[in-house]
Amino acid sequence: MSIELLLGDEAVALGALDSGIGGAFSYPGTPATEIFEFVERRCRDGEVSARWSANEKIAYEEAMGMSFAGKRAIVSMKHVGLNVAADPFMSSALTGANAGLVLAVADDPGMHSSQNEQDTRFYADFARLPLFEPADQQEAYDMARAAFEVSERHGLPVVIRLVTRLAHSRSRVCTRAPVRPPRRGRVEDWREWTLLPTNARKRFARLLDLQDTLRTYSLRSDFNHMTLRGPRGVILCGIARNYFHEVIGADTDYSVLKLGVYPIPAPLVRQLVDHCTRVTVIEEGYPYVERQLIGLLGVPGKAIQGKLDGTLPAQGELTTDIVRMALGLRPTNGHPLSSSGVEVPARPPQLCDGCPHCDTYRAIVEAAGGSERPYLFGDIGCYTLAAFPPYNAIDACVDMGASIGMAIGAAKAGAHPVIATIGDSTFIHSGMSALIGAAHDNVNITVAILDNALIAMTGGQEVLATGDDLTRIIRGLGVDERHIVVLKAVPSAHEENVRLVRKEIEYRGLSVVVTQRACIHAKRRAVETGALALAGVSAGGRLPG
Repeated sequence: MSIELLLGDEAVALGALDSGIGGAFSYPGTPATEIFEFVERRCRDGEVSARWSANEKIAYEEAMGMSFAGKRAIVSMKHVGLNVAADPFMSSALTGANAGLVLAVADDPGMHSSQNEQDTRFYADFARLPLFEPADQQEAYDMARAAFEVSERHGLPVVIRLVTRLAHSRSRVCTRAPVRPPRRGRVEDWREWTLLPTNARKRFARLLDLQDTLRTYSLRSDFNHMTLRGPRGVILCGIARNYFHEVIGADTDYSVLKLGVYPIPAPLVRQLVDHCTRVTVIEEGYPYVERQLIGLLGVPGKAIQGKLDGTLPAQGELTTDIVRMALGLRPTNGHPLSSSGVEVPARPPQLCDGCPHCDTYRAIVEAAGGSERPYLFGDIGCYTLAAFPPYNAIDACVDMGASIGMAIGAAKAGAHPVIATIGDSTFIHSGMSALIGAAHDNVNITVAILDNALIAMTGGQEVLATGDDLTRIIRGLGVDERHIVVLKAVPSAHEENVRLVRKEIEYRGLSVVVTQRACIHAKRRAVETGALALAGVSAGGRLPG
């Protein structure tokens, strides 16, 4: 046994490594990014495969393939990434798992770095798969190890759900000796993983048959435990346990049911409700447990409190004051932002000084200026900040890759001019399919692909295609080569960039403008590591090394 100081994300990653995984698969997304990055740092010996995937769907499918072939795998993503991976995820509940297959998802209540709030517990329930929800970093490590065992015991993928506050905070974690499970044989019966309707019906029946077994496991799990004391009860889900004990302390007259494994252990919930006159459900995310507890008609003779009745707010993340007020206690005054009493003004996020996207958006805004108001569709990345002044260059930004698809729809509604801006990694993630359709129909849009040679918003991870590789892909998707324009996103080229972008906007068909200049942080990192050959990067090429 050793002790390490770990983020919640890192604790999950170390638990996976100590479980003897053969590979980790992911696409960067805060607050889940550090799960993969920790594995990547720790597996220098080559025993574990760890390379970023093009998107979350592909990452999940790659993990499924490793499980099929007989090695344990972990796949990690943020909550909206599971939307992208939902197709293979839902079907994997029917194929099951061969070697252990664990999906770690980090939800983002409060939307610190996301476009919506979601609760992954609903996805696991939808797929009828077991889910672990750690309360702290130690449980994150222990649950990761348990998840692989459960996955192989029941032949199912297993989900681990984290939230931002746990994923990005540190605590001491006691580790155990790693295991190296023998490699399993491949799946031999083709009918198990080939989801033709006749096979899928049988596999779904198997999944349904397993539900009682999963409920029994949840009921007996040490991660779910109850202490019956006074008539006031609380159900604490995952990290809610920490907030509760910070407010109340360890010695309490409350009757407490702490949940960390799902399906919900109904007998424990029933026992708590029978014992108590009032039950407060404290959970981060949606009212998942509360909704199932009260059903449509409530519990006669019992007061059930939570998010549905307004005792806890329906959105955002938990705080100690929120929990205090839910328990009928006075909130604390908190800590002032300034000891001098001077109010600190809010500072909106902005693009970095010297960011190549600044030069790109200056050119686009000037080129699109005129009598007609342009339709400007943005995408997910740090360049989304161009929606703010001084650029005001984004009218809509919804999800990864949506800029091109939405631009196509607007153009087919008769809109003009229509401009979609998308980053190099986001384009590879989910923009290419839309561009194929735009090329096939020669849709009247201009697509600007911002090639800064890495995935900047989530910490500078490698992008799978940049520079000449990226432009070759664009040509291969069917875009007319006469309307593929490559620009250098530098101040000295501004006037020429404006002229070329305006020319493509005026063309009544599909044009693609690729703006190339490496992220300033990529250049700084290259200089710090002694990699000074940046000519290729400046032109949009790969980072050296």
